[in-house]
Amino acid sequence: MEVNNVELAAQQLLRRVFGYDSFRGLQKEIVLHVAAGNDALVLMPTGGGKSLCYQIPALLRQGVGIVISPLIALMQDQVDTVRELGVSAAYLNSSLDAATARKVQGMLLGGELKLLYVAPERLLTERFLDFLQSMYQQNTLALFAIDEAHCVSQWGHDFRPEYRGLTVLHERFPGVPRMALTATADAPTRSEIIERLNLQDARQFVSSFDRTNLRYRITTKTNARQQLLTFLQTEHPDSSGIIYCLSRRKVEETALWLMQQGWEALPYHAGLDTSVRSSHQQQFLRKEGVIMVATVAFGMGIDKPNVRFVVHLDLPKSMEGYYQETGRAGRDGLPADAWMVYGLGDVVSMRQMLLSGEASEERKRLEMQKLEALLGFCESTTCRHQGILRYFGEAHPGHCGECDNCLSPVSSWDATEAARMALSCVYRTGNRFGAGHLIDVLLGKNTAKIEQFRHQSLSTFGIGKQLSQAQWSSVFRQLVAGGLLTVDMEGYGGLQLTESSRPVLRNEQVVWMRSELIAEKSRNARTERKVRVAEPVPASDNPLWQALKARRLQLAREQGVPPYVIFHDSTLMEILKRRPETLQELGQISGIGQAKLVRYGSQFMQVIHSTSGE
Repeated sequence: MEVNNVELAAQQLLRRVFGYDSFRGLQKEIVLHVAAGNDALVLMPTGGGKSLCYQIPALLRQGVGIVISPLIALMQDQVDTVRELGVSAAYLNSSLDAATARKVQGMLLGGELKLLYVAPERLLTERFLDFLQSMYQQNTLALFAIDEAHCVSQWGHDFRPEYRGLTVLHERFPGVPRMALTATADAPTRSEIIERLNLQDARQFVSSFDRTNLRYRITTKTNARQQLLTFLQTEHPDSSGIIYCLSRRKVEETALWLMQQGWEALPYHAGLDTSVRSSHQQQFLRKEGVIMVATVAFGMGIDKPNVRFVVHLDLPKSMEGYYQETGRAGRDGLPADAWMVYGLGDVVSMRQMLLSGEASEERKRLEMQKLEALLGFCESTTCRHQGILRYFGEAHPGHCGECDNCLSPVSSWDATEAARMALSCVYRTGNRFGAGHLIDVLLGKNTAKIEQFRHQSLSTFGIGKQLSQAQWSSVFRQLVAGGLLTVDMEGYGGLQLTESSRPVLRNEQVVWMRSELIAEKSRNARTERKVRVAEPVPASDNPLWQALKARRLQLAREQGVPPYVIFHDSTLMEILKRRPETLQELGQISGIGQAKLVRYGSQFMQVIHSTSGE
């Protein structure tokens, strides 16, 4: 097929199957490149439309597209989503019984499928590779799409050893185009993906990492639960969202506490029984307004588009982790919040966890560097979007006007004197105590611990009364983030001076710090939030909106799929805005392809007409 004809066919598929009038970003280039039989490495942010980049080439090329995914628990929903578009698809993994697996293989051999989702463990069995070999000889393999490709990297945050074996695709099936896709990969991870999967000759497609619809907000912990409750009550009383915690215990305690406060919250972590995790995941995907409280064990491959917020109650491990986890919000392109609270205790806990692991010293140093980069981002006074893009080596044209630092610019102050006091206190107490005790010394508190170590006789005792305890906490946190103090991981987490602190102690260096004097209420108040272009419509504001969502939920339950598989919120919002009067007009709305128009069009038109007549 000639290039012009392929381009026309791709455009027609985009409209007829997916319901979109135009490709986004690099999608068109990727589709045409792979459809022509070429390899590709695709780096595209969550919600950027990665799946379409392999689905359309699979439909354009002869044979079936094999999609390798590590997410066995989500394959059913992935297949359901594609089938709703009218595309023949199936999956093969360990959850299927022998009879069902044989049926799928029969459909595959009979040419009845265009997409097959398979786990890497299944693909790498000699039996399945022989099965693919027979298809290869018949020229019925359209492409291989390796999803979540960062799993191949030992430096990545989701390393899966079995991904290393996928180099077999290059060796046994030459000529079949391969795509490696991931939502985020720093330079070392990207290099390892290329090396491990033999993609040296693949063209790299790197989309912008900027998630313009996300509002990043980071604040210090005062009372984390109360801060969380205020955030939920004032900004997301009916929304679906994810709350990340560092430990399994905190996940369960937080979920229980939220339920006691009247929220529908479910825990998720690797320590729960598989059936419980699966049940909670399905409830989150298929119901509205459910909050998932989870460790990082939850999230990769979650396709729920209307996650309106991601909360971090503890510090993530790295910028990559933070970016990937926050990226699970707002996949539908509508406004969403990435909200985090953190404190010095988080820094200490994370460093202890990283340094006490069994990784090599090289790996530990890299992980510590990544944590330092995240801390620097948290303490930054500049645009959050700029900070994230700078980390990934991308320029940002200007201030976003949406993050906390842009909406409520943070003041900075000359903290040189306070820094010298703090560093001197660390020195005079012997480089062995935590921030809490050091602050007590600076404030001149006569605690039992101070009396035990006779710290009331130190020259630094009581010299810091001009600052509050909260302000001193900020000073110590920023000294740690700035590398002037480090945490003794081999001892009891005490703070220690670094070489970088010497110029400050000698009064040879000025220290500027982020001011924490701005009232939390002012920075987070809903009334001060800038009005967004595509503000989600509250369910209580419009009877048609309620009716559309109710019909979608009814259809989803009948089909046994999540509501977003029927239509995304963004599609319902366009229906609400345009109020089509005919099926033809309904079919012009973004996200409504031919199969969905035939299956659901008349039912939604009935809702529109009946509600308009009220």
